[in-house]
Amino acid sequence: MFKALSMLAAMVAFCVVVLGSYVRLSDAGLGCPDWPGCYGALTVPQSESAIQSAQQAYPDKPVEHAKAWKEMAHRYLAGSLGLLVLALAVLAYRQRCVIKTPWQLSAGLVVLIVMQALLGMWTVTLLLKPVVVTLHLLGGMTTLALLSWVAFRHGSQQQIALPASQQRWLQLALVVWMAQVLLGGWTSSNYAALACTDFPTCHGLWWPDMDIGEAFHLTRALGQSRDGGQLHLNALTAIQWVHRLGALVVLGWMLVSVRFLLQRPVSRGLAWGLLAIVLCQVAIGVGNLLLQLPLVLAVLHNAGAALLGVWLVAIHARLLNTSY
Repeated sequence: MFKALSMLAAMVAFCVVVLGSYVRLSDAGLGCPDWPGCYGALTVPQSESAIQSAQQAYPDKPVEHAKAWKEMAHRYLAGSLGLLVLALAVLAYRQRCVIKTPWQLSAGLVVLIVMQALLGMWTVTLLLKPVVVTLHLLGGMTTLALLSWVAFRHGSQQQIALPASQQRWLQLALVVWMAQVLLGGWTSSNYAALACTDFPTCHGLWWPDMDIGEAFHLTRALGQSRDGGQLHLNALTAIQWVHRLGALVVLGWMLVSVRFLLQRPVSRGLAWGLLAIVLCQVAIGVGNLLLQLPLVLAVLHNAGAALLGVWLVAIHARLLNTSY
């Protein structure tokens, strides 16, 4: 039961991450002005009287059913994930003598889900403040990675011992992935994805004018500089350009990882899968720039980042003879 629940929880976590990106990218992150309900109710107001009550309570926020339902669907799914994680924690503690996963890890996942709920609330109440939105994405990806680790840990796939240097390289691949997730979340939460739309240059330059300090000032509000003025183009350009440089680092790191995995016959399937995911991510990222960020490609880019994390976790759990 624990193995089945962990697999189900990992799949639901993946769906939560992808749906969350769809909600954000379709500009529905504030579809409901309150939390955890929507206009003071557990569902989106439907009847005429309910809509009137909602407008009286939130006169500056007209009811937009399409956006509100997107937001509530994400909350419902995230709530279901929370229940699954709680069930895993109970099972891990009750069967702690036979389950491979330490019960403390399952308990930590419950705490992480609670923090995710708080970040979801602050995302709404702080009006999509970039640092909160980015941390919310990071928390979702971390939850997905940990649940994937738990699920793969209970699989029966053969483990392969690699040289210590190659193990360390593959371990650091997760750190590189997480750093790029942070950069991608910061780019998306600041709406900097289209700060420059040419490729491979930016505004026709290999090193465009940038304001790094303003770009990565963490406490500012959405669209504002640290002094309360409008965030200028040089800051947005810096955000996107650093994300591009991070993508180059990820590409190089993963190509070396693929080379290591190809040296073992039993790991070649994972190697080719890793290569395919990374190349697709690069292609989708370039397509987002050249096609002006179509919603489908933007969501696929987030899904690809999540899938890359899951694949790296699978490599750790199934191939590396490493104790955690």
